[in-house]
Amino acid sequence: MKAGPVLEAAPRLAALAHPEHRPSDERWSPIEILGHLIDSASNNHQRFVRAQLDSRLEFPGYTQDRWTALQQYQSESWDNLLALWISYNRHLAHVISAIPAGAQPHACSIGGRDPVALGFLVTDYIHHLEHNLAQIAAISPAGTSSDGRGAV
Repeated sequence: MKAGPVLEAAPRLAALAHPEHRPSDERWSPIEILGHLIDSASNNHQRFVRAQLDSRLEFPGYTQDRWTALQQYQSESWDNLLALWISYNRHLAHVISAIPAGAQPHACSIGGRDPVALGFLVTDYIHHLEHNLAQIAAISPAGTSSDGRGAV
């Protein structure tokens, strides 16, 4: 993973006019999605490092709705969360680049599911991050940032 996509998205995210806006009561706001991405970074950081130490590991699952509600991302500072997300993903890019090829096939089971390779977890993390950034872009109010340009 390279930090490029994160660094490219950062200015667009920073310019988002109303990150606390929820498109509906059932859907997360951009700030909650960003909080969820921090949770994803945190959970996957553990997996990326620990899976290099052991060829077969079991990790707990992640109840995303509960984590997001408990951490009250909706009332958190957008600037603080954005800075944390950027820094965390810069670090994860470094961690991922240092994973040796021999550790890529190490098996990881998450939440009692069938094991997958560490290499798959890395690829899946990147796809998940991109998917959630696209969600933020799709739900940002009126599709514009505070300066009137296109959103994320």
